[in-house]
Amino acid sequence: MKHLMSRLGWALVAVAGAGSLGYAAAVRGEPVNALWLMVASLCTFAIAWRFHSAWLAAKVLSLDDSRATPAVSKADGKDYVPTHRWVTFGHHFAAIAGPGPLVGPVLASQFGYLPGTLWILIGATLGGAVQDAVILFASIRRGGRSLGEMIREEVGAWAGRVAGVAILSILIILIAVLALVVVNALAESPWGWFTILATVPIAMVMGVGMRGGRGGVALWSVFGVVMLFAAVWAGGHLSPALHDALNWKKENLAIAIIGYGVAASALPVWLLLAPRDYLSSFLKIGAVAALAGAVLLLAPELKMPAVTRFIDGTGPVFAGPVFPFCFITIACGAVSGFHALISSGTTPKMLDREGAVRFVGYGAMITEMLVAVMALIAACTLEPGVYFAMNMKGDPAAVVAQIDAAGFPVSVAGMQALAKEMGEPTLFGKAGGAPTFAVGMAGMFSKAFGNGSASALWYHFAIMFEALFILTTIDAGTRVGRFLVQDMAGRRIPRLGPQGGGVSDWLASLLFVGGWGYFLYQGVTDPTGGINTLWPIFGIANQLLAVIAFAFGTVLLVRTGKARYAWVTAVPLAFLFCVTMVAGWQKIFAEDPRLGFLSAGRAISAKLATAPAAKLGELNAQLANTRINVAVTAVFILMAVIIVALCLHRVVTHRRTPVAA
Repeated sequence: MKHLMSRLGWALVAVAGAGSLGYAAAVRGEPVNALWLMVASLCTFAIAWRFHSAWLAAKVLSLDDSRATPAVSKADGKDYVPTHRWVTFGHHFAAIAGPGPLVGPVLASQFGYLPGTLWILIGATLGGAVQDAVILFASIRRGGRSLGEMIREEVGAWAGRVAGVAILSILIILIAVLALVVVNALAESPWGWFTILATVPIAMVMGVGMRGGRGGVALWSVFGVVMLFAAVWAGGHLSPALHDALNWKKENLAIAIIGYGVAASALPVWLLLAPRDYLSSFLKIGAVAALAGAVLLLAPELKMPAVTRFIDGTGPVFAGPVFPFCFITIACGAVSGFHALISSGTTPKMLDREGAVRFVGYGAMITEMLVAVMALIAACTLEPGVYFAMNMKGDPAAVVAQIDAAGFPVSVAGMQALAKEMGEPTLFGKAGGAPTFAVGMAGMFSKAFGNGSASALWYHFAIMFEALFILTTIDAGTRVGRFLVQDMAGRRIPRLGPQGGGVSDWLASLLFVGGWGYFLYQGVTDPTGGINTLWPIFGIANQLLAVIAFAFGTVLLVRTGKARYAWVTAVPLAFLFCVTMVAGWQKIFAEDPRLGFLSAGRAISAKLATAPAAKLGELNAQLANTRINVAVTAVFILMAVIIVALCLHRVVTHRRTPVAA
């Protein structure tokens, strides 16, 4: 009887989720409440965790707690440190949940709420969570090796060399872009910068306390949470002198973040990286949970249509049709190649038992799925005219006229009033997605947890929250980059490898941080240089990493006697391979200058012929950037094709006798 009731209960959950999503997808011409998306997302989360993750762990991966993890067998008190599973979950979630689950869904909302919601729910459960769990499992079974090293071992030396270069190059670009987002968010924001700075000593005290075994994880978690929220409150009540002292410019912030990256990479993982990420996860999950609570209290209507006219690629926020660019824009909220680097970098060196792969690898990804849905709801509850005005650059009157012509009413006076409410001089041209999310979040928080008059407070809290969200991805990614540099250098000079000690750790950290730090600082000081040059290929580069990870996962399953389950990774591999190849082709060859690099270059060349002398330098820099983007995109695509081809060859020619998992 108990078994029957359980089945009936889960059947009701499935029906509720499918019914809610079906209703939100089918309704046209009348308002749709955001609660329909909430119910669909929560039901998807529950079904995926209860059934799909359990099946993946038991049948596909065959997790075995009797096997020692690298954190136990190779414990060194520095990188390999057995860590409580909740702390490891906090680190892993904080590391993978960068800007993607917040910014990507907001930007993709120009297609309407439906395309993004479907991709988040389907992509996260059948793609992202599978990738993260499979790569984490593979790394644990192979002594905590990186993705590049595992490809070298399973596919071949040449594939490993190509993968190593591709992964390291893409990672430098990804971290430089993320760091620039943090710098832009914290520039002249004393509240946010104070809170970020405060998390460092708080985390180090927590790390020392938990490492020493005094009080246990629960006590130090309470301490950390109390101190964190005290820091958030104190940041909003700084004295005039401290406010001025922390009102840093972008150049100074860039240098500080570069220095933090070196420290987080080289110091023992238990001292700074793990406790700070764990601490940050409380604010991340807590703020998103509060946003979910606000949605439940307010039951807001989705103002954005289910599908907009911009699915054809003519969107004002960014150019490109819904296929493939919805799947490129929404990365971390559904599938992100960066996750594979964390799953084969820091996390496998911290898990104290193999069975926690399900909780950490799969569980963190579907938790991030919920974050992405909440970000999409925050954007889609805004008036569409406001949404588009915030994400379009240009003269306010011209922007308003363009948006009105598209059928989404908005006015300059209305935007000015909203900016005043948020404590900003203007909200026009606040592109990038983060300010849009902050406005949506602030509007709901001020109504749900006040009288509607605290919007400015909540807006700046949301900006600080987003910067904290992203910074935890930078520090973990930098440590992973250090591992990659040591792997590559150690094959030539063993003393510079992973076993080279403290000198190797600091030298590799300086080399890797020097790579992304150079692009960051140049991007801060030169609006057309540094990482600004490579920003347009950020999304494609990230998803090419996912293609590489799924290709390796397919090889792994076939070679370890799990060929009957290889479709688990092969299906998302085939889909993302098509997505990235089509996106790459369009970014290079599309006729629309807003989308295609070559057509943009031709348009700039035409302007050069008639441009005044004062404009020639800027236009020549833009022309050089388009050529660089063409070259880098083509090289990345070529390397991904080579790796996928070699993996496919390995699958076809594998020995019938399975190798050890």
